[in-house]
Amino acid sequence: MNVPTFADVSRARERIQPHIHRTPVLTSRYIDGLVGGEVFFKCENFQRAGAFKVRGACNAVFSLNDQAAANGVATHSSGNHALSLTYAAMRRGISSTVVMPRTAPQAKKDAVKDYGGKVLECEPSTAAREAMLKKLVEETGSDFVHPYNDPRVIAGQATCSLELIEEIGLIDAVIAPIGGGGMISGTCLTLAEKLPGAKIYAAEPSNADDAYRSLKAGRIIEDDAPQTVADGLKVSLRGRTWHFVSRFVDDILLVSESEIVEAMRLVWQRMKIVIEPSSAVAVAALIRNRDLFAGKKVGVILTGGNVDLDKLPWLKQ
Repeated sequence: MNVPTFADVSRARERIQPHIHRTPVLTSRYIDGLVGGEVFFKCENFQRAGAFKVRGACNAVFSLNDQAAANGVATHSSGNHALSLTYAAMRRGISSTVVMPRTAPQAKKDAVKDYGGKVLECEPSTAAREAMLKKLVEETGSDFVHPYNDPRVIAGQATCSLELIEEIGLIDAVIAPIGGGGMISGTCLTLAEKLPGAKIYAAEPSNADDAYRSLKAGRIIEDDAPQTVADGLKVSLRGRTWHFVSRFVDDILLVSESEIVEAMRLVWQRMKIVIEPSSAVAVAALIRNRDLFAGKKVGVILTGGNVDLDKLPWLKQ
């Protein structure tokens, strides 16, 4: 199995630099006081296409030779990878098609189309996504850029934590959300090279806790269609991401649906920035486990800010 190395991260950084933002690192005195430590938020909600996934998508798209690129790219995604891949394809001037569950936020479907991507809707399960995508690739010859189980994608995501530690220096721990594991794998890749003593924590909804159960069991356990407000975290680990999670993640911290919504609202209120529920999972894990992080210097990756403003989770529908 081909897994990326830190040399791949260095190449990815150079390759994607013209196409992404170096996102800010923000702090909150209120949240520092709440946790009893120093918390540094890497704000990928300010990233192009609104999420960290543009890093991996750009690395994959701009890695293609001209012959492969001519057939376009394709993927399946509940939202942010879809936006990111279609953005990257637009930057390179090639076609893109995305298989999306019919339950994905309409705002994300619309944004894919705004970037010039084509949307194919499927039933909201991993099996349905993968079956439709397989047929699409066979018919078109498009390059399949997996949302997370792709060495090009993992190497691109690793540039996020690299920027974080370059900006704030030594750090005791990093917390990032986990679904399929692309961001946490990239974080493992960077920290194992640059800060091997730092703890790595993944944050996951209790309603979609397959990564937690996988880590405890020592093998991949899948959930096909879990129900959680964190729509970006409904997918399961795959071989490449399991490689990193099983070797480098110190623990997976679970949070409830109400804790996710409360954390999202807290960040909106106190930091005056927009984050989506999947990002809020990491904040909720920080707050729920404040004793674990008291007195520590902690990095939290806010993975995205793509929110359907007509369906905010604290509003009655």
